[in-house]
Amino acid sequence: MTVSESAAEAELEVEAELLAGLESGVTTAGAPEERFDVEAPFRGTKIGDLPACGPDDVEVAFERARQGQEAWERRSVAERAEVFKRYHDLVIENCEELLDIVQLESGKARRHAYEEVLDVAMTARHYAYRAEDYLESEEREGALPGLTETEVHHHPVGVVGMITPWNYPLSLAVSDAIPALLAGNSVVIKPAEQTSYTALKAIELLREAGLPRDVFRVVTGHGKVIGEPLVAESDFVCFTGSTETGRIVASQAGEHLTKCSMELGGKNPGIVCDDADVDRAVEGLIRGCFTNAGQLCISIERLYVHEDVYGQFVEAFVDAIEGLHVGAGYDHDVDVGSLISEEQLEKVTDHVEEAKAQGATVLTGGTARPDLGPYFYEPTVLTDVDESMTLCANETFGPVVAVYEWSDEDDVIERANDSDYGLNASIWTEDHERGREMATQIETGTVNVNEGYAAAWASLDAPMGGMKNSGIGRRHGDEGIMKYTESQTVSVQKHLGMTNPPGVPHWLYAKLMNKTLKIQRHIPGMR
Repeated sequence: MTVSESAAEAELEVEAELLAGLESGVTTAGAPEERFDVEAPFRGTKIGDLPACGPDDVEVAFERARQGQEAWERRSVAERAEVFKRYHDLVIENCEELLDIVQLESGKARRHAYEEVLDVAMTARHYAYRAEDYLESEEREGALPGLTETEVHHHPVGVVGMITPWNYPLSLAVSDAIPALLAGNSVVIKPAEQTSYTALKAIELLREAGLPRDVFRVVTGHGKVIGEPLVAESDFVCFTGSTETGRIVASQAGEHLTKCSMELGGKNPGIVCDDADVDRAVEGLIRGCFTNAGQLCISIERLYVHEDVYGQFVEAFVDAIEGLHVGAGYDHDVDVGSLISEEQLEKVTDHVEEAKAQGATVLTGGTARPDLGPYFYEPTVLTDVDESMTLCANETFGPVVAVYEWSDEDDVIERANDSDYGLNASIWTEDHERGREMATQIETGTVNVNEGYAAAWASLDAPMGGMKNSGIGRRHGDEGIMKYTESQTVSVQKHLGMTNPPGVPHWLYAKLMNKTLKIQRHIPGMR
């Protein structure tokens, strides 16, 4: 056996040890008839296989989740929160193992996998310490001051069905589930086929933190087979993925009158103003455009640069990109990793090749890198992109950005908003007030001033989601937990009723009420 063969065999043994036992977290009705392969994008080779669940498995998962939810709901919010405080610590303590599995399945750079660990830990901590306040019953103004007492209570919806994508397999497998669970719900999740091991590991740690097994159930397999049964069984559906698939899921949820939230695609704009710190903008937009090889729904794919700094910015931007370390590695020195699959590589290649054929100019990149691995693609910058090209308006979801020049602020805002999507935007200016004012005119759910995406994403107390075709509902903040609840209003009427008292004719009651309403309008606190 050669040295290289020995090293490869040792690597496979480490991988097998990483994934050992995780399949036991999959819920099945019996021995699965079919299985599907999971591969390592760095090599394009199989690392394992998992059950391809069917509708019967989904039914069993929901039965068990409903049984578990009843006892879980009876626990106080404070008791539930203790689980997630422990989970916060376990995620940090198991950081390296989590990073290894995320990289193994997704092919992303380790520094980008680490963002997922940070997100999960921070989300667990945020909701663990705030859930009681978010979910606390509230006193509201009654119909008749002094005569009506009204409270609002927040009850769990029941079982939340989640369908999660491959691009952020750790973060999106649990960060949306955490507030759902803290609200007293149980969860059934179908993770992406490409990255199911990551989800299973994340949920294994949740059980280690004290979450009852039946409160979080996992079904693995193909969305076309188990997606619709999962939606049909759910009391609430949380979906993250493409706009195309989101429409299908929303339609299925609508048939059952099931509420849902969705974060979908984006074709996100970045705007570099004439007063921007060019060096800072270059550094931030490198991350904003090429984190996870551009496979990030909030990454920047359209970049508008003011004519006064256009030449300086583009030169520095291209130089910085050409200095990036692209490759397959399990250390923190790699800047850009692999695309997830052959399918994704073909999509990125098709977008760029079509644009080139129709007159776009490639300033850097523009080619696959099979020397690095089967699905690698160079970080790419294009100019002269117009509406005839697919990548002009359609999400590429790869390490590709088109750069445009602008001179008029009203015009660039109009161009930034000229999209069916509305997920994220980035503005670069040294005048923070100018940045805030411009941001309010951008039709996206989040806008980052002097950052690509991380500032808004990591502001966990504020809602995050999309406008237009980029989604329904919000994650994070109070909206991120309250969506998993049913609000109930309880009003107690004391003494007099809500109509004319005995012995008082209705005409006199109406006259007195009209006078009362006029008086109330002028009394603060009674309006």
